[in-house]
Amino acid sequence: MDHKFIHPIETRYRTEMANIFTEEKKLENWLKIEAVLAQVHAELSNIPQEAAQEITKKANLLYVKLERVKEIDKEIHHDLMAMVKALSEQCEGDAGKYVHLGATSYDIEDTATALQLKEALNYIKEALLILLKILIKIAEEKRKLVCIGRTHGQHAIPTTYGMRFGIWAYEVNRHLDRISEIINRISFGKISGAVGTMASFEEKGIEIQRVVMKNLNLHPVIIANQIIQRDRHAEVIFLTSLIGQTLAKIARENRILQRNEIAEMFEPFKKSQVGSSTMPHKRNPHKSERICSLARILKSNVLVALDNIVLEDERDLTNSASERVIFAENFILLDYMIKQLTQNLRGLEFNEVKIEENLNLTKGACLTEKFMVQLVKKGIGRQDGHEILRKASIRARNENLFMKDILFENNQIKERFTKKELEEIFDPHKYIGQAVEQVENLVEFLKNKYKI
Repeated sequence: MDHKFIHPIETRYRTEMANIFTEEKKLENWLKIEAVLAQVHAELSNIPQEAAQEITKKANLLYVKLERVKEIDKEIHHDLMAMVKALSEQCEGDAGKYVHLGATSYDIEDTATALQLKEALNYIKEALLILLKILIKIAEEKRKLVCIGRTHGQHAIPTTYGMRFGIWAYEVNRHLDRISEIINRISFGKISGAVGTMASFEEKGIEIQRVVMKNLNLHPVIIANQIIQRDRHAEVIFLTSLIGQTLAKIARENRILQRNEIAEMFEPFKKSQVGSSTMPHKRNPHKSERICSLARILKSNVLVALDNIVLEDERDLTNSASERVIFAENFILLDYMIKQLTQNLRGLEFNEVKIEENLNLTKGACLTEKFMVQLVKKGIGRQDGHEILRKASIRARNENLFMKDILFENNQIKERFTKKELEEIFDPHKYIGQAVEQVENLVEFLKNKYKI
């Protein structure tokens, strides 16, 4: 019977990242480590050179088939040992008896996991770089596009769309820094035998481990028990979740700004796209919603990764089953989310008419901070000025009047400001501080850093 997929990472959310987490790729990594181990044994005269050559020749998917490994595993209930048996039976002469010499299962498993997660992190790094470039481009293009800033969901003071995208770009930049740091910390393997004492390698254990890791372009642990300690792996999973939360933050803002009442920025919507099965007029930001939804999965797996740190004595197997799920799940979903957000940003639509309309929605109330500073300069105390502006803001909201007109009726204001001065003060385009300069500084910094 043909296999029917259940998990959406096999179908709807599958990306090329999945190739790093297939059963074939895992088996390939195991075989690669077995070959290197045999070669190092031969270099140290622990096994015949001819045996190492034969093991190396056969330690690949041309000879060791996944189907055969599964067949053996079904019989013995140990997938790593099934690989060892499948490789051994392919080796001619007596080479097979030297396969996996002195090693324990997690020497191979954890070293292979290091290779896997290192490759996955580098893949995410490249995907994030593409996203970063788009964020930089939009930040630069929209650095002077003035819009209303919001705090607590309420109109605050003006800002720019360049600031908004610049802040996101700066955050993605920090994730790229984190990836580089964590790649180094996860790139550790071990060949130290049962409980980590290296007793099975006699006095050559440290040297065997050092050379094997050098040949695999990994670092050797200084000390371990039967496994690599799971704080390293938990940090990787936490990083995927951290990146996911940034993507969700950007996506959620896109959803908010696409609301009909705001209508400033829209994710792309194809001509033939359907928003609702019953409401033909709908233009749902479902791609952004999808990113926010998947971020919750990434976040939930952090708890699993943290629990995996707590293992009994020199090891138990409670980390194993969950890691078969969380590594693939978090990396494939994260890659999908990055690609989805990248696609969204490439096709973003800005409604500058609505942006300007929203900027003036409060009839100038968003500029009370600016005017309060001017009141102090004209001799009105800060607290008195605050109360004048608070009351004027309420009236502007209740009576749908412009702040500058209300304020000009106040004798204290009228004595100190002309109508022309009030017009100038209540121009929202002239109260963005150094927003443009900050974006330009950021763009210059990021372009230099990443040689864009």
